[in-house]
Amino acid sequence: MKSEKNETAVLDWIRDNQNDLVFLLQDLVRIPSVSGEELAVQKRLSQEFERMDLNPEMFYPDEKKLRKHKDFFETTSFVKYGYEDRPNVAGILKGTAEGRSICLSGHVDVVSPEPLDQWTRDPWSGDVIDGELHGRGAGDMKAGVAAMLFAVKAIQENEIKLKGDVQVETTIEEEDGGVGGVLYMRTVRPKTDAAFVPEPSAHTITVASAGVMYFRVIALGVPAHAATAHFGVNSIQKMMPIAKAIQALHEDRQARISYEYAETDPRMKGRATTINIGIIKAGDWPSTVPGSCMIECRIGFPPGETNEDVMKQVEDAVKRAAEEDDWLKENPPIIEWFGWKARPHEIDPNNDFVQLVRRSVNELVGHETAFIGGSAGLDTRFFVHNGIPALTCGPLAERIHSFDEVVNIESTIVTSQIIAKTLLDWCKQA
Repeated sequence: MKSEKNETAVLDWIRDNQNDLVFLLQDLVRIPSVSGEELAVQKRLSQEFERMDLNPEMFYPDEKKLRKHKDFFETTSFVKYGYEDRPNVAGILKGTAEGRSICLSGHVDVVSPEPLDQWTRDPWSGDVIDGELHGRGAGDMKAGVAAMLFAVKAIQENEIKLKGDVQVETTIEEEDGGVGGVLYMRTVRPKTDAAFVPEPSAHTITVASAGVMYFRVIALGVPAHAATAHFGVNSIQKMMPIAKAIQALHEDRQARISYEYAETDPRMKGRATTINIGIIKAGDWPSTVPGSCMIECRIGFPPGETNEDVMKQVEDAVKRAAEEDDWLKENPPIIEWFGWKARPHEIDPNNDFVQLVRRSVNELVGHETAFIGGSAGLDTRFFVHNGIPALTCGPLAERIHSFDEVVNIESTIVTSQIIAKTLLDWCKQA
């Protein structure tokens, strides 16, 4: 059949032109794009879109519009940089308007490579060694971005016309929450019938993401000279029972909350939800009793709870701890929610789109893939919350968010083939 012949031609083209895929990925990795500083790489991608006749447009987030959305929160990079000079890029491969549409979406921002002295090579090198491409963002997720563009190019080069439109977008600040990126794009771009986000997953299929929220607790004390410490109240000591209560809540939640797809890795069994005390600040002089102590925490939770339910559990735990201390009872700790306020999402693995992608993955990797998800926040949630079936599936990457990040080149090639086959099967050939 013509359709099968075309599919073989597309997949072979990706394999035969893999060096060009690697060169594109190297270009992207060699452009630093830490969250908040995405402009240079987006200009490079806009040029690539232009060369591919995708009619690229740049979409700068509208803060006023975003603030009206229920999923808005101020990301760390927004607070630091705002949204000026931070465009999203979008283009389209037009179909005949007779088939189902799809959005290919990937973020271009990366986390900081610090501390640099832990890297064994330049984090922006893009070096290829033993089948792996090195550099910050190589896996998370510039390989996915390169793979999805190459999949579209393979269809173009084989002069195949699709029935459905293929929306292609590269977005900002996913690492920071995605508010100015995928969330904003859902308010200005056409709604598609499905979405594919090629985040690194070793070709497993992610069907859920976690709810993620940040909170801080401030315990007040009374400063005094260390020689007369008994005249003051040590805020660090007052924070100790609060931290203990937060840890107890963490352990209680892990004992009673489970989520299948977050625990497919045996090492994640019983770890579907977490509370991490990530920052503590108190005092400024060894000889002074600290007058305030602050901790900042991240709570992650799988589908099944609302943000409001989780917030109440945290606040109640802190209040109960304060009730057991005379000072804290009279001077209650302050609880503030800031930054990340992501709702969890999930999609039924039996969804038609999910099953179509599963079949493509199984065929191209040669074994049955697994469903995962629910332990981390993902941009995919903005599609699902907008009524669009969406999943993530991408290459094998190691040490993302750490030093010496790498992505496996063969898995990047296969990811591009998976995306191309998905486009052919979902949008259909005209």
